[in-house]
Amino acid sequence: MSDPKPKGLQRLIRAFGYSIKGFKACFALEEAFRQEVFLLIPLIPLGLWLGESPVERAILVGSLLIVPIVELLNSAIEANVDRIGLERHELSGRAKDIASAAVLLSIVFCVVIWGLILIPKL
Repeated sequence: MSDPKPKGLQRLIRAFGYSIKGFKACFALEEAFRQEVFLLIPLIPLGLWLGESPVERAILVGSLLIVPIVELLNSAIEANVDRIGLERHELSGRAKDIASAAVLLSIVFCVVIWGLILIPKL
């Protein structure tokens, strides 16, 4: 008989560990994710400084965080597709392209948000 699934605090601790493992893997294996993380280091404090209200700060920083979130999902989709098989297949290519398009849209969203908030202040 297998061990029962952990519950409560034990489950949360394990889930946190799995999340950290995922961050480490994506950071080690995905150049785009590393670039986005390195951009977050100066941009998050900049967003906190440039936002004039708590809402503006939240929107500026939140729009930044959406990019690596979508990149993590893109990397997960790519890893899953590659695990199934490395041969070229139309559906595999489509899945990867769609996930990549989601990353692009998250970047465009972030740029638009920053522009809409900051350009009027110039």
